Amino acid sequence: MPWEAWLTAIVLITLLTILIGTRAAPDMVFLAALAVLLVSGVIEPQQAFSGLANPGVLTVAVLYVVVAGIRETGGIQWISQRLLGKPRSLLAAQQRVTIPVAGFSAFLNNTPVVAMLIPAICDWARKNNLSESKLLLPLSYAAMLGGTCTLIGTSTNLVVNGALEKRLGEGLMLFEIALVGVPVLIVGLLFMFITGHWLLPDRRPAVETLDNPREYTVEMLVEPSGPLVGRTIEAAGLRNLPGCYLMEIERSSDILPAVSPREKLQANDRLVFVGVVDSVVELQKIRGLKPATEQVFKLDGKRSDRSLVEAVVAETSPVANLTVRDGRFRTRYNAVVIAVARNGERVSGKIGDITLRPGDTLLLEAGEDFIERQRNSRDFLLVRSIEGSVTPRHERAWLALTILGGMLVTVGLGWLSMLEGALAAGAMLIITRCLSVNSARQAIDWSVILTIAAAFGIGASMDTTGLAQTIAGSLLQLAGDGPWLNLMIIYFVTALFTAVITNNAAAVLMVPIAASVADDLGVSLIPFAVAIMLAASASFATPMGYQTNLMVYGPGGYHFTDYLRAGLPLNIVTAAVALAIIPWAWGFN
Repeated sequence: MPWEAWLTAIVLITLLTILIGTRAAPDMVFLAALAVLLVSGVIEPQQAFSGLANPGVLTVAVLYVVVAGIRETGGIQWISQRLLGKPRSLLAAQQRVTIPVAGFSAFLNNTPVVAMLIPAICDWARKNNLSESKLLLPLSYAAMLGGTCTLIGTSTNLVVNGALEKRLGEGLMLFEIALVGVPVLIVGLLFMFITGHWLLPDRRPAVETLDNPREYTVEMLVEPSGPLVGRTIEAAGLRNLPGCYLMEIERSSDILPAVSPREKLQANDRLVFVGVVDSVVELQKIRGLKPATEQVFKLDGKRSDRSLVEAVVAETSPVANLTVRDGRFRTRYNAVVIAVARNGERVSGKIGDITLRPGDTLLLEAGEDFIERQRNSRDFLLVRSIEGSVTPRHERAWLALTILGGMLVTVGLGWLSMLEGALAAGAMLIITRCLSVNSARQAIDWSVILTIAAAFGIGASMDTTGLAQTIAGSLLQLAGDGPWLNLMIIYFVTALFTAVITNNAAAVLMVPIAASVADDLGVSLIPFAVAIMLAASASFATPMGYQTNLMVYGPGGYHFTDYLRAGLPLNIVTAAVALAIIPWAWGFN
């Protein structure tokens, strides 16, 4: 091998070692590896950064914008409530997530399916006291398994089938791959259900592990025209909220303490919640609830243009040692006090009557400019925005979901490519004001985009230096003249390449190698092509093996080793099923 190939191999081994042995940020590790290959002259700049122009990478970036539009209109809550329901156990929750997703992914591009459901499942998991890390990897794995069931399930299937048509003059039928894809799907899901409890990590947000987190007392009103009137506490999703509980209900002149989950809500009920700040954020997003203080609705601008802010009162503040009402807080700061915490403990009572003391932490609803105006002010010691606390535009949820449905239909029917459909949907969400321009800019997770793009560059170096062909050739020499053994080696090599250079790149690389092997053996290319489809579409053992794996990496709080522990056994099980069925279904004649 030339020195470029050796250097690429060293960089790749170092990259995997760092990812497995440390908790370094994956995007920084990938970019560092790419920088070494670029500076050393192994690859040209256009090869190194080709991933940034790849339609798949651009599609993922635009889909973050589409999902943000669904989230900011409250569509995510609608999806989580209507489609996922209330599970009785972790196994039931995993089944509710994986089975529908596998069905959708057989006919739709699995990337938008996963992108749409990640925030919905995170929201659903928090409300049902479930670990997100127990659900997001199964979400990605189910989407990948579902994609193996039809020719249009993944772009990899289409790429390989296109190469097959070019070489043989004909390809596979739409459902032909289901002969092996469906059994792989069934066995894969069963394996996840049986082993998920042990193999999947259980990671909780840091706030849940604190002994004495800062708590607030927050009062919310049931809107008379809202969807919560007449529903029980449990049916409304207000029971067992993570980090939060319903302390009492004030109804007319009565106070109902220790509220039963079967208690039905009435119009204008005043609900008194006690909880940490993240739980207060979730309360603000529930359709049919609004802050009990009317001061919120006297602020300038729309509620959807405001967010929650925490601020610590300074000794020099003009509102120190005054009540909220006497200090004319709203008039002075164009912000409203939602709750107060003192020395880490909640301060109860009517907000307007609370006397503010230096060191009190205030939870405020304020406009976008509040933080900029008060960041260096002597009125507050500390000011910070609460991430994700923008009030949803519930009145536009139906419009956002309609746009999402239109995107899925047009792409599913082949009228638009996935990238074109996502761009059109993102533009429509901004034009119809379901999503602000600032929110669209902030929605893209650049760490994921840079990681995927860098993986393309590293894959290009393996291809151009001949490293990939050398590895494949060396492994195939071990197989001898046995068709089944060669099939197994091709499956294994494809899976190996997919784990480190992405699925489409691995498939494109392996098709000509498989064609050469089939010609030498004098057998059909079709079984080898199907093996490449399965191996490249079902790579569970690394985050860079498939883009949906990378998309759940951050939200699930995963480590690289989590993919090895949960995904490698699943790779082995699905490979065994595929390699047992492929020769039987297509033969080597």
